[in-house]
Amino acid sequence: MIESSAQVGVLTFHRCINYGSYWQARCLVEGLRAMGHDAHLLDHHSDTVVRAEWRCALQPALPTRTRREDLPAYKAKVRKFAPAIDALPRSAAFALDDPVALAPQRAVVVGSDEVWNFRHPWYAGKAVFFGEGLRAERLVSYAASFGNHDAADGVGAEWAERLRRFTAVSVRDANAQDLVGQALGVRPPLVLDPVLQFADRVPREAAREKYALVYGHGFPDWLAAALRRWSRRHGIALHSIGYRNDWADVQEIDAGPEAFAARVAGASALVTNFFHGCVFALVNGTPFVTAPSPYRFNKVRDLAAALDARRHIVAAETPDADYDALLTEPHDARIGARITALRAASTQFLGAALG
Repeated sequence: MIESSAQVGVLTFHRCINYGSYWQARCLVEGLRAMGHDAHLLDHHSDTVVRAEWRCALQPALPTRTRREDLPAYKAKVRKFAPAIDALPRSAAFALDDPVALAPQRAVVVGSDEVWNFRHPWYAGKAVFFGEGLRAERLVSYAASFGNHDAADGVGAEWAERLRRFTAVSVRDANAQDLVGQALGVRPPLVLDPVLQFADRVPREAAREKYALVYGHGFPDWLAAALRRWSRRHGIALHSIGYRNDWADVQEIDAGPEAFAARVAGASALVTNFFHGCVFALVNGTPFVTAPSPYRFNKVRDLAAALDARRHIVAAETPDADYDALLTEPHDARIGARITALRAASTQFLGAALG
């Protein structure tokens, strides 16, 4: 454990049993340390949140209940997250709803992830993610998101007042830009998710193999059918990771965070309805398609728009020829150019915000 008043604390959803949450937290902390900051995760705890995380991890597709025979694999997956998280630099533990025990910080970086999502099933309305109760010389947001809280619904006056206390604000999607712009009267800069910003922190050494990785759950039937047709045309197996998808050929439910990164790096293509599924495909240059779920629609739509990657979002009317191209051809060069430009802008933001 670490305790010092001269450090940079990262406040995020680092204990979520979710590959994207783990890797964005790890990449942000390790990336800040590589920039010369003594960064660590602020290790908040809540028994209520822990119970909610376990329920979601074991029953991810509710109201459809997990098959009894799959429960051991989901439990094994959960158990692999704990040591991975505990290996990251962390502060002493403190109560999520009462951060009084947290030592003063030189700076606190709030983000990435859905830290400001008023509709999150268990983190919604937690004032600490808006800086409440924190003692820091600088309060910064990096790649913060409001998740599925749409810009049309606005930000309440009390939350806007908390946002005004931030020294510097950045967000990772246009929806968040709109919400913060409404609240503060100034549209904040758009920066890259930490996994894209600090892509060198992600292992990418696996040799490419002949499988398409399936990451997510609750895919629409039309997408499953299109992927089965694509799989048969190209002789490429569908490998589902982290969740059961019956239409895939292989089920690897129990993969830990490191195994997830290795599977993405080794895949010849990727199919996802998750935000970080798209991010990992972009990091690895993996051909991909996405059909974002309603919960993740804002994030995926805005990521695709920011990076000129809209054609990777498929719909029920998408012809098979488009899948053949999107799941076999290299990414358009404009995507790499946009990532490079945003990476430079993100580095500049962090340098100015943290000093």
